[in-house]
Amino acid sequence: MCPHFNMAAVDVIVDNFAALWSKPFNRVILAQIFFAISIVGSFVNWTQLVPETYFSNRRNVVNMYFVKVSWGWSLLLLTPFILFTSYKNLTFALRRLSSLVVATAIWYTITKFFSYINNATGTCHVPESEAMDQVPRDDITSCRNAGGQWDGFAISGHSFILSYSALIIAEEMAPMVHLVKKNRNTVLDLLYVSLNWIVITWIWMFVCTSVYFHSFPEKLLGTVLGIVPWFVTYRIWYSMPFSPGLPYQPKEQRQLA
Repeated sequence: MCPHFNMAAVDVIVDNFAALWSKPFNRVILAQIFFAISIVGSFVNWTQLVPETYFSNRRNVVNMYFVKVSWGWSLLLLTPFILFTSYKNLTFALRRLSSLVVATAIWYTITKFFSYINNATGTCHVPESEAMDQVPRDDITSCRNAGGQWDGFAISGHSFILSYSALIIAEEMAPMVHLVKKNRNTVLDLLYVSLNWIVITWIWMFVCTSVYFHSFPEKLLGTVLGIVPWFVTYRIWYSMPFSPGLPYQPKEQRQLA
């Protein structure tokens, strides 16, 4: 009775989340939520009314073992999910997997851009007890290795990756509503629940970032750079013929049947 009850609960969870993410409007709302959190969270940070918590410590477990490797978690769960939902057509499956290659290239390029901006705009500050001429001040790494503190425009990488990753996952989960239960299995359902858990985790950690870390411009720009690539790919480019294409749509499923 217990395993049957648990799987029945999983079915309910899957059905509810599938109905939620199947609506394009809800995925757009998610992008707007990230934007709103960035603004409200920054205001809360400015008021300094929120007390320190476990999540205000950068070394909290979720940040260290999930957020810092968030793109790895996203790929680890999305890759098998895309294969499970498009395996009946190899060409389509390969096209959909190529969307993860595109997303990874975007992630890599933008994070490198963040590092460049921080390095180009920063200066190295050292304790008064340290000899200024003995501390390299030409880049972040040499400054910190020498005991200095780098002060640059550090665009929020957390604001970027958490919003971008959550939006990508939400888009890729949309086909689940089109899979009738006879085409689903326990592994796929649990994988889908895990993806939704990751999205919820990313939203929560995005809130924590907005409330506790970075300046408002750094968080706002990081959020914008998370939303814009999602919009350009899934709302513009992927609807064109020469692209990785969009996740399964009902019309596509009829063609593959």
